[in-house]
Amino acid sequence: MRQKNTRRCGIARQSNRDRININRGIRAEEVRVIGADGEQIGVMPIRNALEKAAEHSLDLVEVSPNAKPPVCKIMDYGRYKYELTKKLQEARKKQKTSQIKEIKVRPKTDTHDLETKVKHIAKFIGNNDKVKVTLVFRGREITLAKQARLVLEKVAQMTEEFAQIEQHAKFEGRTMTMILSPK
Repeated sequence: MRQKNTRRCGIARQSNRDRININRGIRAEEVRVIGADGEQIGVMPIRNALEKAAEHSLDLVEVSPNAKPPVCKIMDYGRYKYELTKKLQEARKKQKTSQIKEIKVRPKTDTHDLETKVKHIAKFIGNNDKVKVTLVFRGREITLAKQARLVLEKVAQMTEEFAQIEQHAKFEGRTMTMILSPK
């Protein structure tokens, strides 16, 4: 079965609940009108409301379509849309984004190699990312569980000045994981 193309001529379709009706797109017989300065004008037929908006050289925008009667406001629609996009951009800018980076070590990883891994962890923590330290067991290394815990404890000690343990070391099959987060 062929799917319908939701984009035509570069314009994405809007769902009915996201659509804002303006001017002649408003389908109600009567509307409650709010003036450009915020004062409530009252309930009137759509024709009279459109005339009021035209007197001020502004648009009649349906603010609350589900109300009985629908609430419309006299405003400059272009400016309203611009302010909405600005608010959305500000909200996106203030969102905190962090990722979980992964560092892999082995039970027999030497001290110098751990220091190199800790430098990588410091860089990731500096970028406000969380770090998942994964200790991988291969073959018979699974018998070195005590040594593996010591390796993860050593990593935790080396990173304690800039990171905190969010999740302590735990076994998951043939791996042991610990999660570090910024202080």
